[in-house]
Amino acid sequence: MASNVGKKLINSKERCVDESLEGTAASHPGLRLLSGHRVMVREDVASVRAAGKVTLLSGGGSGHEPAHAGYIGAGMLTGAIAGSVFTSPPPADILAAIRAVGQGNPAGTLLIVKNYTGDRLNFGMSLERARSEGLHVDMLVVGEDCALTSHDKTAGRRGLAGTVFIHKIAGALAEQGRSLEDIVKVASQAASQMGTIGISLSPCSVPGSGPSFQLQQDEFELGLGIHGEAGCRRQKVGTLVFCHVDVVLFPTYT
Repeated sequence: MASNVGKKLINSKERCVDESLEGTAASHPGLRLLSGHRVMVREDVASVRAAGKVTLLSGGGSGHEPAHAGYIGAGMLTGAIAGSVFTSPPPADILAAIRAVGQGNPAGTLLIVKNYTGDRLNFGMSLERARSEGLHVDMLVVGEDCALTSHDKTAGRRGLAGTVFIHKIAGALAEQGRSLEDIVKVASQAASQMGTIGISLSPCSVPGSGPSFQLQQDEFELGLGIHGEAGCRRQKVGTLVFCHVDVVLFPTYT
């Protein structure tokens, strides 16, 4: 009988996240890994702190590459925390990242978190611990998924690809030397005006496991989450309709 486990270019499911991070650090001289943690930061993080600029952190489950380490750099994130595949990073790693970018920086640190229960819990606990150590930290939760409008069975609208725009907006403001309070205000307003939706033509799978759900060859699922969470509708593939859409992402802020 043929195996139902998807083929992947990895050495082992146990080390796939660590090897991915090690490879990213080795191929990008501007990044470095924190020893003992699945945390990637800018190599020049000390100069960012010394300049008195707000530092930005994001993260979440792995398996969404280039998220999240791929968004580190000038005008973007200062660091990123990686969990296991489709799993929120543990508070210990998040706290280590906050200390690495936030200690000695009165300007503060912003945590940009996608709206999933595990991420909100773990980043929230780490934020409270960091504050108890005297660090200036705030958190922005992004949930722009148009497929969900009710909080009855979920944490609310999930964080999807729109989170990347928040990385860029907050990163640009931080680069300008804006305060943590200003960055939170502007980025929150931008996040509240965004809407995205996911679509899948095939199921996903965690390394070492089979597909997390089934789709027929002539079906697609609309509104699914980034970890394969159920969408709002499953339907037959039809005729594509192409149209031109003028999009205004956000107004100009001053």
